[in-house]
Amino acid sequence: MANDNKKPVWFITGCSTGFGRELVKQLLEKGYTVVVTARDIAKVPDLVIGHENNSLALPLDVTDKEQVKTAVAKAEETFGSIDVLVNNAGFGYFSSIEEGEEEKIRAQFETNVFGLIQVTQAVLPGMRKRGKGHIVNLSSIGGIRSFGATGFYHATKYAVEGLSETLAIETAPLGIKVLLVEPGPFRTDWAGRSSLHTPLQIADYEPTVGIRMKTSFEGSGKQKGDPVRAAAAIIKAVEAENPPLRLLLGKSAYELASEKLDMLKVNFETWKEVTIEADFPDGE
Repeated sequence: MANDNKKPVWFITGCSTGFGRELVKQLLEKGYTVVVTARDIAKVPDLVIGHENNSLALPLDVTDKEQVKTAVAKAEETFGSIDVLVNNAGFGYFSSIEEGEEEKIRAQFETNVFGLIQVTQAVLPGMRKRGKGHIVNLSSIGGIRSFGATGFYHATKYAVEGLSETLAIETAPLGIKVLLVEPGPFRTDWAGRSSLHTPLQIADYEPTVGIRMKTSFEGSGKQKGDPVRAAAAIIKAVEAENPPLRLLLGKSAYELASEKLDMLKVNFETWKEVTIEADFPDGE
């Protein structure tokens, strides 16, 4: 099945819920061709009904390298190209650093970081060959700011930030663009069914980890962020003539990121003299 509508082909991971699901709905409504992937393929058939000519639903666990290769190959075989990759698959994990469970920590890194890497590496050869493409990596305000109880999640998103910045430098001369999406709190399953957590046992962390867990779980489903508007914003950024490297989503994300900039500036300026004195003196 060739891509006859001339619009870019989108390949999206993690489409069963949240941003991935909403992106699929809006893209298909706009006439794009979309490859819809999810670990549980049974959760996405409803998305493609009525769009059989410009959609393809595939099972994809991003931590399974062979499944990644198969899905990418099938998408390219069916539609001829993957023009926009959205690395959306990922999940949250709540725990104090001290009580973090290795199995859960590694599982989060496998999905949020290594899974993203595997899919990106599988898609890049085709984009390089065609001299164009757009890679959209779902980060988070948690890739810029850190809070109690989600240290391991932050570690994965800080990794995505650094990786994406380098990817943007490496691929810009090749015609491939990179977009980092940094949402604040949104009404998705991130703090609900999609997250893991290790119950707090150490009382010393109650004022930081405990309170953050409580407010996050109780606030799930009540966040200000609207996934419908978020998906529209992502599409708008990708469609832009001069797309940004970073796209903050939601007023909270904007405010928290701005506060981080101010905190960094104060920190750097306060310790400027000590910082500069670490160099050899001029002339040496």
